[in-house]
Amino acid sequence: MTPTITHIATIPYRLPLHEPLAWGKASVLNDAHHVLLRVTLSDGAEGWAEAPPRPTIYGETVESIRAIVAQELAPRLLGEALDAATLSKLTARMAQIANNQTARGAVDMALHDSLAMSRGVSLAEHLGAVQERLRVSYILGIGEEEAVLAEAARVVGQGVRVLKVKVGREWEADVARIRRLHQSLGPDVKLYADANECFTPENGQARLGALAELGLLYCEEPLPVELVRERASLRRSDALPVIADDSTFSLRDLRRELALDTFHILNIKTPRTGYTESSAMLALALAAGKGVMIGSQASTGLGTVRAALFAAQPGIEHPSELSFFLKLQTDLLDRPLTLHDGYLHLAEMADARIDPDRLKDATTS
Repeated sequence: MTPTITHIATIPYRLPLHEPLAWGKASVLNDAHHVLLRVTLSDGAEGWAEAPPRPTIYGETVESIRAIVAQELAPRLLGEALDAATLSKLTARMAQIANNQTARGAVDMALHDSLAMSRGVSLAEHLGAVQERLRVSYILGIGEEEAVLAEAARVVGQGVRVLKVKVGREWEADVARIRRLHQSLGPDVKLYADANECFTPENGQARLGALAELGLLYCEEPLPVELVRERASLRRSDALPVIADDSTFSLRDLRRELALDTFHILNIKTPRTGYTESSAMLALALAAGKGVMIGSQASTGLGTVRAALFAAQPGIEHPSELSFFLKLQTDLLDRPLTLHDGYLHLAEMADARIDPDRLKDATTS
């Protein structure tokens, strides 16, 4: 008998960070105040996912995520049958609600997780994960130079081998910081940049060229998203491979960006597009010959695992942002996540679950 969706719960929690994460023109994250989503089926299967509110990106807060799930998403799903045939119908129902990206994304991932449990298979098998290990990158935010260098040294000591460096607020300081990172970390640690739309059409090509000369791998979103023609022109310059992130919030966005050929590599973030839409985006990008990486919305342990299982699918070859857990002073998982010379091993993390006692200590009202 096909199980039905009987309950959808939201659980807010807060975890402290070792240091804040700053990016873009005004964004800063001082702690991880996120929401867990739990979907329960009539056969007892449960699915879990993480929703990270980002007010300066999506306009979502902890309170808005909980409200939209309770008032709009759950009523569209409760009592409905869940199997492989009905999942797309349920996802389409959630898509009736505009925006609220991480709320919808988390519910979608929790549905997949509960369906896998109901079918008696692992979530990794359900998603088609085949890569045994995943090359990861670490997001290095904007801050005082000595503090940033110390953070980089700490995480490299914990196994990171690729760093994403936030740039764009102060260009000369960015260049100096990149040079010092190269000098202090050595040639085995690779760098790439995230400009968070802070460059301009007038300086974009020159700055990408300078980053290429500094040995960086690529640059994420150098220009403001609304400057579509200028972004397409910058990509054609091939000064440095360009990563699409803010310009590809959705499958609809991706179709536009592919039509105009604005990027080289797609950064898919499962927290904002769940598994269903992310899978469609992955297939479309690969068919267009684009590279793919899996990004992070500063997810804690569970969100990292959920993203990593998706990142283990065929065709995802660039380093994925799966190491934000190194910023956490504590986590909710029942086992630690460990990097091995730049890689996460799927076998060590695929079955990680929420520790009830840790969750109890971290839950907020």
